[in-house]
Amino acid sequence: MRFNLIASGSEGNSLVIKGKSTNILIDFGISKKRVNEGLFSLSLSFDDIDAFLITHLHSDHAKGIKYAPVEKIYSGDPFIPEIDKPIREENILKDFQKIQIGEFSITSLPVSHDVKNYAFVVDDGNEKLCYLTDTGIVPEKDFPYLNNLNYYIFESNYNTKLLLNSGRPKQLIKRITSSKGHMSNEESAYYLTTLLGENTKEIVLSHLSRECNDKNLAIDTFKEVSSSILGYVPDIKIKASTFTEMIFGGEDDY
Repeated sequence: MRFNLIASGSEGNSLVIKGKSTNILIDFGISKKRVNEGLFSLSLSFDDIDAFLITHLHSDHAKGIKYAPVEKIYSGDPFIPEIDKPIREENILKDFQKIQIGEFSITSLPVSHDVKNYAFVVDDGNEKLCYLTDTGIVPEKDFPYLNNLNYYIFESNYNTKLLLNSGRPKQLIKRITSSKGHMSNEESAYYLTTLLGENTKEIVLSHLSRECNDKNLAIDTFKEVSSSILGYVPDIKIKASTFTEMIFGGEDDY
């Protein structure tokens, strides 16, 4: 599989995954124009998308879903504010459910946020990708589905020191750092170090806060934590995303 993390962050999120015969978009929290630019970069068009999956209904993940055909939308919530009718009953996602969309088998994993939210594991029969964002913790029940995958697109939202000194209201900081908020660089690195294995090829640290994080901080923290826990830094690709740049990954022969 090949992927393009078109955008990631509190301003908007979207990921396209390209297979040999199937293409899916996860999250539509940006403009259709930007989605089309991301698709074009993989030689795809909007009509080539077989399914649109939404992790949760916060606007930075779902505000553009109104542009998608309702019969192609998959969500844990049947009623999406941007859509004037409910999605199909068979497209309503459930905890630990596995659905088949073309060549992709997709498992919905419940995570811990202040609204219903899912992480996804996408399996093409050869490789597996995890997309996990907007969660304060990784629930223990999810671990068996997340171990030793090929690709992780994984939330690493904030640097704790920068957040605490950001001048943000105490209630907002409390929400962000809660078990139903977001994960810090340290928390993300700990989980990833625990989950990755010999099959892991690439990690993309995602949903970085523009004010309370940066790419170098996130990557350096992952290296420090993995070195402390494992005694070495894994020999894999490690990237970090922003809202304004596309991050490509996966196999190059697609």
